[in-house]
Amino acid sequence: MHWYVDVLKKYAVFSGRARRQEYWMFTLFSLIISIVLTILDNALDINFLAGIYALAVLVPSLAVGVRRLHDTSRSGWWLLLVLIPFIGAIVLIVFFAIEGKPEANEYGPNPKHAPAV
Repeated sequence: MHWYVDVLKKYAVFSGRARRQEYWMFTLFSLIISIVLTILDNALDINFLAGIYALAVLVPSLAVGVRRLHDTSRSGWWLLLVLIPFIGAIVLIVFFAIEGKPEANEYGPNPKHAPAV
């Protein structure tokens, strides 16, 4: 759970690097929370909880995605690939899943070896 909270603490930090574990754990917890809120929306016959949550985590989701791309030595602008139907999302999933560069790059030191802040 601390991976999820850490991303929220870095709400709009688009600089630096994010490990695969940080990105995927945030994505997993966000997905679980979204599913639970959608079920609650349907059960209570209200349709705004999941939408409010999606808006609340939009900026942290973008920020952790940019930091994850930085870990693979790619610019955050690669996130725009999501605008290309199907293929863009697949390419981004591959970028997010590959191992980060072990050495320091222009975006900072390897987060696996950096001390936790």
